[in-house]
Amino acid sequence: MSETLITAPALELRNVSKIYALKSGSGWFPKHLDHPAVQSVSLVLPRNQILGLVGESGSGKTTTGMLALRLVEPSSGAVLVDGVDITAMDHAQLKPFRRKMQVVFQDSYSALDPMMTLAKIVAEPLHIHGVGTRRDQAAAAQDWLKRVGLPGYGNRYPHELSGGQRQRVAIARALILRPTVLVADEPTSALDVSVKAQIINLLQDLQAEMGLSILFISHDLSVVRSLTDTVAVMFNGRIVEQAPTEAIFTNARHSYTRALLDAVPVLNPRDRRVRKFLSREALQADLPRLRLADLARPATPAPTAQLVAIGDGHLVEAIVTA
Repeated sequence: MSETLITAPALELRNVSKIYALKSGSGWFPKHLDHPAVQSVSLVLPRNQILGLVGESGSGKTTTGMLALRLVEPSSGAVLVDGVDITAMDHAQLKPFRRKMQVVFQDSYSALDPMMTLAKIVAEPLHIHGVGTRRDQAAAAQDWLKRVGLPGYGNRYPHELSGGQRQRVAIARALILRPTVLVADEPTSALDVSVKAQIINLLQDLQAEMGLSILFISHDLSVVRSLTDTVAVMFNGRIVEQAPTEAIFTNARHSYTRALLDAVPVLNPRDRRVRKFLSREALQADLPRLRLADLARPATPAPTAQLVAIGDGHLVEAIVTA
């Protein structure tokens, strides 16, 4: 591996945006509107780390994950894998990078082919990329089913499994190619508490064993706190705060981040945070106002919001004044 690949982040998004063209109304003169689902998002996923991407439904989390995998084409910006810009690559050029990038979707049932056995589902990525013989592929599939806690399940079909078991199959299929980047899109949201803990423990074990870099997309902040190294908070398609995980939970600076934390359920009612039910407009207006002296890195004072550094690895969207 070249020095560039060794030092470069596993995954990087540089000012990536996605704008959907929508049609409103009917008749002879429909209105054509542009909807910015993701706006100038920049993210760095270091090697061997887990980056959590959180926010409410519709904030742009899943679209960002799909942009990172080039399952959705960006309107602007660049996506880099191991320091290589893959944004403009065609299908043939992109295929070798597909081995390095895999995904676990939220709905494990619709993500698995109901007509295929589990062994064939897990072995399919090896077949697509021409890795090994058929016998090698079958053996690897059985081995991965065993590693995710499903020994002897190779001849079963997805409908015979529980939700947690199907998610384990999805994880085995994603990791059988030994990727460097895994995008996990709400992999535990449809599971009960005990099964959710099993899946989280499995991801932690496999991440430590394989040195995976994981983009973990979730709205479950308790899971995010226990699993991730860094958290990025999305609001209206933008990153409004990013910091090491504990800094987000103990020293959140953006009003939207604090609103998310206020909504987290707690066991003891006395520990419940005071909840502020603010509108989107109020959250947008309640931006931190920082002086240049408050910043960890230089910035240009401006009347509009910008993402600035206020500490070691801590970024927040704020109005900067002189």
